[in-house]
Amino acid sequence: MRELAPRSALDTNRAKQGLRRTRNRDGSISPFRILLPHTAMTTTPVIPEYLSEAEIERNVDSALIEDVGGGDLTAQLVPSDVITRATVISRENAVLCGTAWFERCFRKLDRTIKITWFAKDGERLVPNQPICAIEGPARALLTGERTSLNFLQMLSGVATKARQFADAVSGTKAQVVDTRKTLPGLRLAQKYAVLCGGGGNHRIGLYDAILVKENHILAAGSIAAAVSAARQVAKEATHCKFIQVEVENLDELRQALDSGATMILLDNMTLEQMREAVAFTAGRAILEASGNISLDTVRGIAETGVDRISVGSLTKDVRALDLSMRFEG
Repeated sequence: MRELAPRSALDTNRAKQGLRRTRNRDGSISPFRILLPHTAMTTTPVIPEYLSEAEIERNVDSALIEDVGGGDLTAQLVPSDVITRATVISRENAVLCGTAWFERCFRKLDRTIKITWFAKDGERLVPNQPICAIEGPARALLTGERTSLNFLQMLSGVATKARQFADAVSGTKAQVVDTRKTLPGLRLAQKYAVLCGGGGNHRIGLYDAILVKENHILAAGSIAAAVSAARQVAKEATHCKFIQVEVENLDELRQALDSGATMILLDNMTLEQMREAVAFTAGRAILEASGNISLDTVRGIAETGVDRISVGSLTKDVRALDLSMRFEG
């Protein structure tokens, strides 16, 4: 097959969207189709146990109720029998995430809508790259446009930021992980997005792991007492992934290690303190750095030898990916 040059203004516009026509071996000309640039999978996203179909549906139902309410008044300006097509385009370099939420939005509105994906969650995107094509009743496509894009833009934004941090620490042993600083009602979705970007998940909530912080220690009387109480709670809990102790200096680190802590959070320590903590710990516990970490500082922190770096801004300070849905006609 040989790609044909655009022959009209419409052809040129379609070419900008990644749509091309080709001449087949028999001399016939194919209809417009997508010719994608090379895309690389940044990570193979595995659907985590905590993310169920019911959770995705809950997110989508809430968003549609918020936006559509009793019905889309403006969409009624379009005849109900009109069928249309649209293409979603990325306007910048990014990592894709949120395809399941995007699809669920349109399936809720009209089950006859067809969506063809040209990229998957976890894949890198480039500017002007087509992400998917949609075909179905115009009313449903217009009604679902904003809500579906909100999910795709927000979750891709989180995945993109996670990838930036993961790339920044590449070559070290450190893993960048998220926190509980998430958008209300969208925690599981955002944590999935972090995975798609190559990051890791910390605890999901207060129910699946124990993080002993300063106020817990003060209430218990000492680090040793707090760790002892945490072990008892974990023993009686249905599920507890880990017990982690927060420390602010090397003396508290020593106390935590003496109490048998195997996972320790170094809160707002300097690079020199982190290096000393890594040397003193000597592999006896997993060390995690935390506190006002940015893309400018994360590499230096990783090079101290810590095992994990928790970054609240992955999910707290979200910049939505720049996408557009271009309708034909």
